[in-house]
Amino acid sequence: MKRLNKQKRDQLILVSLVILIVLVGLWFLLIRAQKESLATLREDKIAKETKEGQMRDKINTSKNVEAELSKTAEKLAEKEQSMVSGDAYASLVNTIRKFKQKYKLEIPQFSPAAPVTDVDILPKFPYKQLRVGISGTGYYEEVGKFIADFENEYTSSRIVNLELTPDSTPEDKEKLTFRMEIVSLVASSVTPPANSR
Repeated sequence: MKRLNKQKRDQLILVSLVILIVLVGLWFLLIRAQKESLATLREDKIAKETKEGQMRDKINTSKNVEAELSKTAEKLAEKEQSMVSGDAYASLVNTIRKFKQKYKLEIPQFSPAAPVTDVDILPKFPYKQLRVGISGTGYYEEVGKFIADFENEYTSSRIVNLELTPDSTPEDKEKLTFRMEIVSLVASSVTPPANSR
């Protein structure tokens, strides 16, 4: 640069500055913008791949849920077939009479026919309920077996308000007098089967 005259040197410095400014401008305007664009595209790609993976998981899960739902619907339909149907009161009384034959219980009294009402345990429950009171006599073990076996066999029925008192007859002091209510679900949308329970 010592051999160049002042004018040539100034021109060379000016050209160098212009080239440097052009390069910096190219960097900021083109290359940096492209790098930012590529980084944004990479992030979008990763986000979309993650979303795709989540959607595939949901599809697989929905297939499993759908299979479980159909199994549960079949079980529910099977349970509904075991619910009281037709003349609900007569059906439940007949069920109790048939079921008690295996046990040494005397059940001479059934409460009068009660109407089918909404379920009072859970709000907005899709079924109705029938409540029948029964009373009779029997030994403690037989009453206990009757209650346990009845609730296990008829899962849509529950025994509530159980009262046990000593029998007032002097001939057998070990017998008990019992009173209980049997609450049974009545499906509101079930078509009754050919033969009721």
